Amino acid sequence: RALSLLFPPATTLFYRQSPEQKLQHIQALQQQGKKVIMIGDGLNDAGALQQSDVGIAIVQQSFSFSPACDIILEAGKLTRLPAFLAQAKGSRKLIRAGFIYSLLFNIAGLSFAVSAHLSPLIAAILMPSSSLGIILIAYLGIRIMTRKK
Repeated sequence: RALSLLFPPATTLFYRQSPEQKLQHIQALQQQGKKVIMIGDGLNDAGALQQSDVGIAIVQQSFSFSPACDIILEAGKLTRLPAFLAQAKGSRKLIRAGFIYSLLFNIAGLSFAVSAHLSPLIAAILMPSSSLGIILIAYLGIRIMTRKK
């Protein structure tokens, strides 16, 4: 019951599965084109954690061992998993925004440079401003995401 409160109502949770059953179930879901998050202890489900798109190992002490997974999460922080996933989605949006900004900035700069409308001095000034823009997008985006939480 406690775990079902962490996930949307339509989420199917499986319990008491053998390591082979876990691995087979994940492979079947992936063959259907679905993305899979596997949450386990990392001991008897290492294959399933590694096969999943995102493997999350729940541990009592974060430095007790290193399971084959993408994320190691202390057991006491499991209730914060939805917030972690939301932050990961927000981070993805920030990365996309940075790429789009960089692409548009460079296309505009290249078009001005090719048409000889930019002096070398102006181009030298604008070049680092692209990097500063990326830093600003990341900084402001992280501030906005953390304020929402």
